[in-house]
This record gives sequence, structure tokens and C-alpha cells, in this order.
Amino acid sequence: MGSYVIVRRLATQPKLAKAPKRKWKSVVGLEVHAQIASASKLFSGSGTAFGAPLNTAVAYFDASIPGTLPVLNRKCVESGIKTALALGCRVNEVSMFDRKHYFYADLPNGYQITQQRAALANSGLMTFPVITPGKKVYYKSVNLLQLQLEQDSGKSLHDEHLKRSLVDLNRAGLPLMELVFAPDLETGEEAASLVKELMLILKRLQTCSCKMEEGAMRVDANISIHKEGDPFGVRTEVKNIGSVRSISQAISYEINRQLELVAEGGVVTNETRSWDAENRRTIAMRDKEVLQDYRFMPEPNLPPLHVNLKPGSSSTNDLISVAALSKEIPELPEHTRQRLMEHYKLNAETAIILVNEPVLLDHFVNITKSLVGVPTKLVTNFLINDLLTYCNKLSLDIEDCAISASALKDVLKSLHAEQINLQAARQLIQLLHNNPTSDVSQLIGEHNLEQICDMSTIEAYCQQAMVNQPKAVQQYQKGKSKALFAIVGEVAKLSAQKANMKLVVNCLEKLLKTQK
Repeated sequence: MGSYVIVRRLATQPKLAKAPKRKWKSVVGLEVHAQIASASKLFSGSGTAFGAPLNTAVAYFDASIPGTLPVLNRKCVESGIKTALALGCRVNEVSMFDRKHYFYADLPNGYQITQQRAALANSGLMTFPVITPGKKVYYKSVNLLQLQLEQDSGKSLHDEHLKRSLVDLNRAGLPLMELVFAPDLETGEEAASLVKELMLILKRLQTCSCKMEEGAMRVDANISIHKEGDPFGVRTEVKNIGSVRSISQAISYEINRQLELVAEGGVVTNETRSWDAENRRTIAMRDKEVLQDYRFMPEPNLPPLHVNLKPGSSSTNDLISVAALSKEIPELPEHTRQRLMEHYKLNAETAIILVNEPVLLDHFVNITKSLVGVPTKLVTNFLINDLLTYCNKLSLDIEDCAISASALKDVLKSLHAEQINLQAARQLIQLLHNNPTSDVSQLIGEHNLEQICDMSTIEAYCQQAMVNQPKAVQQYQKGKSKALFAIVGEVAKLSAQKANMKLVVNCLEKLLKTQK
């Protein structure tokens, strides 16, 4: 009896709950180098034009000729302050320049002038929309730790045929802003969305061209993984990512590579990697096991940089006023989105897409101003669902699409007046892309795109469609309303997509009722 009681007690004891599996989390931090839009370099009077003949934009200072001294470019400082203000940073009343020592063939001085100890600005915050295909748009905030001014290095050119490396110093001394973001991101899509928003802001400010293909913006990503609740893992750095699309791809690849490595029992090492865009993978460049000593020291040839932080002050020849520069900040992208939503009653996603594509936004504003009475939804749907989709299919940037706002306005005018249907409007996009100077009305006539609205012609098409789709006719007459789509589709086919579908539906409904 006693043993029975013991068994019963043991059997009824609660089972210990299994500890929930902790998920892996990814962490991403970005460092962005943005070339300041300026006619001359940060510390010399050399030109900054892209594509200049090799070694033709090089001052004595850029080539490190003994006895030459740096002279700080005022416009670059103003651009840095404007950018800092737009990103919500605290501009420092006093900032310092330092020498960062390292030895590359394309760095004549053997050091780079930068701001390590006391940057131009700190403690900013960026809030931006994250767009991931197939997912709902959401907003993300990331802290901007530091914005500093620094000079660029030159460029090494490797000649495989001659088996030698040459140096072009045109880039040496170009003015850069380095923006160091906190590791507040989790995915490649978030990183790409941040850079996209940053580019929109810098272009509005006119402080950077953001032409990544010209090296005007370069992105380094620091990536690590860790289990929920654990400290951050060992990070790898992917250097010099050269496009917005590559940012998303490179970071996503690196996160997956680290997850697979750990799953197989491996260990993530602290290393620098590069992005191979052709093969879509990161490649190891060098390890970081030994911490490089840059031997930072104050730049002896540049005094501390003072700015005036007093409210209501004005700039002078000797002192830049932050308050005066703050008045020059234009409307920023997020403010534009809110204005579009309020004024045009657009939803958030539509406003985000328009603002993220400045050319599309210009088209929208120009068209809505000149086409009174045309529904805003018709304009946005056509620009986003048709024009932008067409460009994406061709892997064409909307900026490179030669169709003018005037031509698009004529297409939408004809579409709204029901002179053409949506199918014809889509054909006109292709025709105008190939012949940008063509007249829309002329193209409609030449390619027989005019919509069929004649009721006798439409009724004939409907009668024939009903003959061709007897099963759908029977189903519709038995109460299956969706069967009407098959008959409507048959009319579209018979009329080469030119029949007015609104009239077709009305006509079919009448004919099908009379045949019951």
C-alpha cells in the first residue's frame, strides 16, 4: 500500500517546463563616408570634379610637398553643420583635428587628417521608413554617434598587364563627412533603407551628390550575431559597399554566413571582408586580431575649430553661426511625406514611395497642378504601379527614364477622359520611353490605341464572347457572379484589350438577364 502511494505521488508531480529556445539576433552598425559637395578640397584649392585626367587635380599640399600647410575649407564646415542639424545632432562649439597614421601608397603624408577626439557634432537621431518587398512598411530609429570631417586618400591603380601599381592623387584630400551610426539595426533591409533616407536628406541639403557609382558615398557595415539575452557577438566589417542594393545583399549574406558558421560549430572571427557584387558574397580581406595603432595625435597645423552657438547670431568672416545655418535647412523628406498625406490625402505607403523617388514626386506635383479634376489616386496608381513597375522590369532608374511629366500628363488626361484604357496607357509608356519627343495623341492614332466606346460594337463583342464562353454563361445564370469575369476576359481578347470594360460589364449584365 505504501509503495502504491509513493508511485501515485511521483506520477502526479508537475513536469518541468523546457526552457524556451533563445533566438539568434543580428546586429548591424554603419559607417558612412559622404563626399561633401564642394568645388575645392578640404585643405587645398584643388578641384573636385569627377573623372578629371589622372593626377591633374593635385595641389602641393595634396602631394605632401614639404613646407605646405592645410587651409580649412569654410564651405565644407558649413555643409557638415547643416547635415548635423538636419540629423538632429548636437553641434560642438569647439572641435579638433587629429592625425591618423597609417601607410598606404596612395596616402602621401602617411597620415589622414580627421576628427577623432572632438568631432564636429555628436548625438543625432535618424527615424526612417523601412521598405521590404512583400512586407508592411514600418519606421525605425537609429542613433548617430558622431559626424566628423576628414580628408580622403588617393587611389591605387593596378595594371595587370604591366604588373605594377600606379597612384592617382586626384581623390587625395577630397572633403568627407564620416557618419558613425550606433549598432541599432538588425537587417540588410533596414541598413539599405537608412542609407536611402540619408541620401534623400543630403541631396535636399545639397551637401553631397550621393553618386555611389562615382565614389561620392561609401558604406562600411559592422555585423554580428548573438543569442537573445547574451552580449553582442564578434563582429566582422564589410568595407566599401558601393550601392544601396548591395548594402542589403551584403549584410543579409554576412548574417546568414555567420549563422551557418556557428551552426556548424565554427567561430566568427574579427575580420575585414569585401563584397563581391558579381558572385553576391563577402570575401575575407584581412583579420583584425592585432589592433592597429593609428597613433592619433593633434594636428599641429590646424587650430581648434570654433563655431558660434548663440541663438539669433549671424556668421562673420571668422566665425560660423549655427543659428544662421539652421535657417537654411529645407523641408526634409519626412516632413514632405506628412505634407503629402495631409494635403493630398495619400496613405503612408504611397507618400513614402513618392518621396523615396524624387523624380516620381516631381512628376506627381507637376501633373496634379496642371490636371484639375483628375483623381489623385489615378495619378499615384499610374506613376507607381505602371511607370515605376515598367522601369523596375528594365532595371532602369526612374531618373534615367526619358518620359517627361508633360507626356505623362497627356497620357493621364486621355485615360481620365476614357479616350484610352489602362492597357493602352501602359503601351504608351513603352512607346514614349523609346520615342520621348513623340506626341501622345499622335501615338494613340498611329498605334490604334483609342478605346472602343461605341455601344453597337461593344454589344457585338459581348454576343460573340457569350457564344465562346457557354459554360461561364450557364454558371453566371445559376448565380455564380464571378463567372462574369471569364466572359469579360473574352471580350477583352476579342477587342485586343481596347473595349471600355465599364461599358462591357453593363452590357453583359443586361444581355445575360434577358437570356434567362
